Amino acid sequence: MKTDDLITMLSSGPDVGVAARPTRATLLPLLAGLLACVVLMLALLGVRPDLAQAAALPAFWLKVVFAAALAAAGWTAVKRLAVPGVRTARLPLYLAAPVLAVWLAAAALLWQTSPEFRAALFWGRTWRYCPFLIALLSLPMLAAALHIMRGLAPTRLRLAGAAAGFAAGASAALVYCLHCPEMSAVFVGSWYLLGILIASAIGALAGPRALAW
Repeated sequence: MKTDDLITMLSSGPDVGVAARPTRATLLPLLAGLLACVVLMLALLGVRPDLAQAAALPAFWLKVVFAAALAAAGWTAVKRLAVPGVRTARLPLYLAAPVLAVWLAAAALLWQTSPEFRAALFWGRTWRYCPFLIALLSLPMLAAALHIMRGLAPTRLRLAGAAAGFAAGASAALVYCLHCPEMSAVFVGSWYLLGILIASAIGALAGPRALAW
């Protein structure tokens, strides 16, 4: 939306809202970003060879549900922050609830584990690069989210960019589950979350420039 268009819209009356974006204009960039994320994961990392066996374990589905819940909360934040005047008071609760749930699961797991094995649950085998891979995989989805938001009328550009990065990072974490060999809730609640927060920081940095009218 251009500045002149926004001024004209606001001057026409107090009850005039931002025009709804066509569904296709939203879905196509999102699908393209998701497809690019999956292709990037397959090209760089590949699917874990024991995925069928891992999918039979509750720990695998815990990290899938964790990433999916954060992605849903992130895209809800993107939708609300893309339009001025929409209530956002509950967004912190939506974003924090999955994190709190997985941290409670991680605390229970640590409580049940002998002290000498607890460090392994936290560090795993891939902590050095897991967050950065999630952030890397998030870039196509971040570009799609910023493209969609730019066509609307976000006013808090840095916060909107952070929301786009969070949603993209959580979506990338969900795709990354197909490759990641880690199964511990302690690992997922720490290093997956860090990767998502790195993507959020990238979005926050890009937001003011990418979303400026």
